[in-house]
Amino acid sequence: MKHIISIRDLSRAEIDDILEKAKVIQEQQYDTHSLKGRILALLFFEPSTRTRMSFEAAMARLGGVSISVGSVEASSIAKGETLADTIRVVSGYVDTIVLRHPKEGAARLASEFASVPVLNAGDGAGQHPSQTLLDLYTIRQSMPIDGVNVGLLGDLRYGRTAHSLARALSLYNATLHTISPNGLELPSALINELRQSGMEVIEHDDVSEVVKELDVLYVTRIQRERFPDSASYFKVASSYKITPDLFSDVRDHLIVLHPLPRLDEIDPGVDQLPYAKYFEQSRNGIPVRMAMLQKVMK
Repeated sequence: MKHIISIRDLSRAEIDDILEKAKVIQEQQYDTHSLKGRILALLFFEPSTRTRMSFEAAMARLGGVSISVGSVEASSIAKGETLADTIRVVSGYVDTIVLRHPKEGAARLASEFASVPVLNAGDGAGQHPSQTLLDLYTIRQSMPIDGVNVGLLGDLRYGRTAHSLARALSLYNATLHTISPNGLELPSALINELRQSGMEVIEHDDVSEVVKELDVLYVTRIQRERFPDSASYFKVASSYKITPDLFSDVRDHLIVLHPLPRLDEIDPGVDQLPYAKYFEQSRNGIPVRMAMLQKVMK
């Protein structure tokens, strides 16, 4: 049984294996039913469109079926059942659990009580390993990951996608450039961890001062749901915006990624530029999550 709770649960060799399997799946146009007869539980206690639907689509393309409890209000958690008991019960019904939860550490807790593999689909401001794998897959489609220059822009304090991606890139000799509004910087503990692993982390005040050096610009939204109060959110909301003018003198192979959903941090005019890869990135969730499901269930 292999849980995937954090990107740190995977070695570089395991990550590369998943990415290679996803490539083969995509090249074969998803023509596989290797998980026929298997059942996947989707426990999403926080809103989701792309992650939830892509896991459902991935399982369907693999020949399996998905079941769900719906929202928290529709589950026994609303009656006071603990997450641990929910996981124990659902483990008896299915072959794998995909969990999204608003509290950081919830997925790790679930893995301690589950009798089937648990895949973390996002736990608060913690980790989002499946998103990171499809991010790496999208980068790999355009360039080698080794030695890549990546700019992380946006909410780096609460952004679990940024946290997971930064840790993964530390396995690939990448250089990390961070750009964020005041108060939303990458946590100092994570920066220290990355630097101790040998990664170069460079902090910037403005994306325009570094964009010409980048191979990848990874943009994230400011997450209102993570802030303790509305005043704190509105203090930094709309503090940056990517527009077509930013790309006047960038590297030809630059790609712009975003985990979505976006608010106003990327101007719609950027969508038409050859650098914009975020919708392709979203589509890549299917082959990557198919490869993940195969890894833990076959």
